[in-house]
Amino acid sequence: MKVSNLRELLVDELKDLYNAEQQLVKALPKMAKAANSDELRRAFEEHLEQTKGHVERLNRAFESLDVATRGKKCMGMEGLIGEGKELLEAEMPEAVLDAGIIGAAQKVEHYEIAAYGTARRHAELLDLDDVVQLLEQTLDEEKQTDKRLTDIAETINVEAEEPEESDGEEAERVAPGNGKRQRVGARR
Repeated sequence: MKVSNLRELLVDELKDLYNAEQQLVKALPKMAKAANSDELRRAFEEHLEQTKGHVERLNRAFESLDVATRGKKCMGMEGLIGEGKELLEAEMPEAVLDAGIIGAAQKVEHYEIAAYGTARRHAELLDLDDVVQLLEQTLDEEKQTDKRLTDIAETINVEAEEPEESDGEEAERVAPGNGKRQRVGARR
């Protein structure tokens, strides 16, 4: 990659964000499906629709800059999604899984907040007001999603903290690999 000025760096950042958002469009339905909490599932489904809007805004930014959208793979997002996938394949109680999913999702949100904030600042320095506005709108939505996940976590993390039944009763767990619930004996 050869970058010789701030505008080229901004274009590179936007391409990275574009690919990151496309990866999320594929990952969010899996996260929603794995979520046990209805509120968490709805949050992921709603964020999927927002993420599609983020892709559209990035397309508009590329049009404004008169550049193509292709040519960059976001390795950071790929790593974060990979970590989330590992989590979904682990065996754990439902509330603990939901707490883990929230943590993985917030890592993604924080990554995006940093990336959009940086790109927005570069666009400001370049006096690209239309691009600044597009990036600011998405940045605000990413911050709102992070706050919503924090609010949901306040309930779910307490549920995850509660000890499992140890009186021999069956407990419901999520089976590794397939994300389906199964009845298993409680651990002693």
